[in-house]
Amino acid sequence: MEHNDCEITNNLRLICCCEAFSYTWFKDDFVEGSDESMKCILVIHLFLAGTLLRYWYAVKHGYRATYGRTQDREDAKKAVFDMTDLSMLRCFKTYLESTPQFILQLYILMEHGQITIFQYISIVASIFSISWSTVDYQMSLRKSLPGQKGIHVGLPLLSYTSYKFFTLTSWIVSVVFLLTCNIHIFAGFMTLLGVAGFCWAWKQDTDFCKTKRMEILYRAVVGIILVFTFFNVKGTKTRISISVYYSVRYFSTSGILTLCFFLRPEFARTVIFAVLSIATVVTLGLGILSMILYYACFHPTLHCLIHPKEDTVDGICEDRSRITSFIMP
Repeated sequence: MEHNDCEITNNLRLICCCEAFSYTWFKDDFVEGSDESMKCILVIHLFLAGTLLRYWYAVKHGYRATYGRTQDREDAKKAVFDMTDLSMLRCFKTYLESTPQFILQLYILMEHGQITIFQYISIVASIFSISWSTVDYQMSLRKSLPGQKGIHVGLPLLSYTSYKFFTLTSWIVSVVFLLTCNIHIFAGFMTLLGVAGFCWAWKQDTDFCKTKRMEILYRAVVGIILVFTFFNVKGTKTRISISVYYSVRYFSTSGILTLCFFLRPEFARTVIFAVLSIATVVTLGLGILSMILYYACFHPTLHCLIHPKEDTVDGICEDRSRITSFIMP
């Protein structure tokens, strides 16, 4: 009963966090209209229905852009921006709620000592769902940025999806291994990574939100996301930072696998550990290879129409609207 109450409380906190960001974005983007409109939007968010309101705006603008008499391009832009906002909120929800819950579920399965083929399939499907939320956000973001090319369907999309899927698979299994070894080491290590991500976001001097409090909350969320996957928080050159990030990931994964042999030798001799440890190493290698392939051959900034010499990994154009300050995978 206490566990259910705790889960409900955590889910409520997450929902409130997403609603706070949603209302802040409405307020930052609010240009025309009366104060009554923003008051109505505030009331809707207080009833935790801000996401539904965003879906309504996305459908409305999309319908006007497609079937309206004038087929206004402005409505088309608004529809794309609405979907980008929604995609980012889904990304927040994935890494703040779905990913930690999935780690806990995978830990419980490992502790039982047996995993069926159907559970393996469920694990793969869950990780793909987490990966796809990142890919979906990246695709939505690039559609909304002026002068930026999107990810083409085919090898570019496949390589980027593979990069996220394989690196996330390797890391999630690794942290579950650490959790099975020692929960205190797991908590300390994840906290350290989260604080490091928050400090890096702070050092980047992000300017996503107009208020200081929301900017601090934003950097905290970015710090949590960085525990699981790499994001470019400023749209600047990331060759060095992404290299450092995955170097740390490589040494952390190697250290966790080694730690399992010392702290839980009986678990390290099981078939489950053998299968998953091999999968961890193989997927990390495949993920890094897919990342190199994507950034070397298929990244949209390689053929960017704006400032091609200034962008090497993830760049932004001159438009300094809020949408250009979004974190970029």
